[in-house]
Amino acid sequence: MTPERFQRISRTLDRRQPDLTVIMEGVHKPHNLSAIQRSCDAVGVLELHAVAPDRPYRPRKGAASGSEKWVEVHNHADAPTAIAGLQRRGFQVLAAHLSDRAQDFRSPDYTRPTALLLGTEKYGVSEAALACVDGEVTIPMVGMVASLNVSVAAAVLLYEAQRQRQVAGLYDRCRLDPERYRRLLFEWGYPRLAARYRALGLPYPALGPEGELLEPVPDAVRRRLRG
Repeated sequence: MTPERFQRISRTLDRRQPDLTVIMEGVHKPHNLSAIQRSCDAVGVLELHAVAPDRPYRPRKGAASGSEKWVEVHNHADAPTAIAGLQRRGFQVLAAHLSDRAQDFRSPDYTRPTALLLGTEKYGVSEAALACVDGEVTIPMVGMVASLNVSVAAAVLLYEAQRQRQVAGLYDRCRLDPERYRRLLFEWGYPRLAARYRALGLPYPALGPEGELLEPVPDAVRRRLRG
């Protein structure tokens, strides 16, 4: 890893938002899934949640443009389970859903820990999921078509969240806990090495100020790299 790449990775991690995420319920078209993941990376989302019990999410590399390396994806069996898990962590879960109780998407406070729930274009968010959320938001439209493509809707919502968070200064300081920061710094900078260390159950080595390894690579890891 070059010092320049190390600095770029560090700057990206410095702006990651661990308390902003997206839940995709039943979104199955690969180009939509990957486009949402790409938008998540663009605004600093650290992890993404997919609800597709019959088809666990796999990124489509062309549409994702490499973002699958930088945004962790967690698969869930059903939406209520995914929602409840995030709510226990203190997230407000807001569904993108047109209804009488839905508010303009610019109204909520996205500086709070927030999960945005999006469903399929054809069926939207399920009734089971809507029964669990903390609120609903809608994107006003004045044309003949009643909805946006799901990946476009996700981008609109995420960029409003980014706007509010930038105003509040949430991108001006690192918001990851130190241990997670160090883990991701090594995994992003040395993905092949990190996989070998994990396979052997070994702790990651410390990194220097330019991303250099401060400890020798164990022989067991070297053998796996050659294998």
